[in-house]
Amino acid sequence: MTINGTLATTNMMIALVCLGVLLAGMLVVGMRMRHRYPPGLIGAVIGALLCFLLLEALPAFV
Repeated sequence: MTINGTLATTNMMIALVCLGVLLAGMLVVGMRMRHRYPPGLIGAVIGALLCFLLLEALPAFV
């Protein structure tokens, strides 16, 4: 699939971000329901994922 133009690129990035948020939410809910992890641990996992995003993936887009 070839993406040409800024509008198509923006729409694709928004779709991928929404998919990532959905998958991360499903992971968090699954961890909470199955293993009964405390909410602090779930927050730490989310923080680690956001840190990875800011340090590694975001500079690639700038």
